[in-house]
Amino acid sequence: MAKTLELQFVTSLGKTSKLTVENPIEPISTAAVKLAMEAIIASNAFYSNYGNLVGVDSARVVERNVTDYEIV
Repeated sequence: MAKTLELQFVTSLGKTSKLTVENPIEPISTAAVKLAMEAIIASNAFYSNYGNLVGVDSARVVERNVTDYEIV
C-alpha cells in the first residue's frame, strides 16, 4: 500500500497549496512535521499559483491501494 504525506499550507492569497512526500518515515511526528512546514515557509523556496506559502494549514497521510486486473 502506497503512502503519501500531504502538507497543506495557507498562501498569501488566502487559498491552500499542497506539497506531497512519497513514502514518509513512520511513525509520523506531528512536532517534526510542523517544524518542517515552518522551515519550508521561512525558506520561501516554493511559490504556488495561489501566492507564497505563509502559514501551516494541516498535514495528513493518504494510503492508496491499487489492484491490477489482467484483461484477456
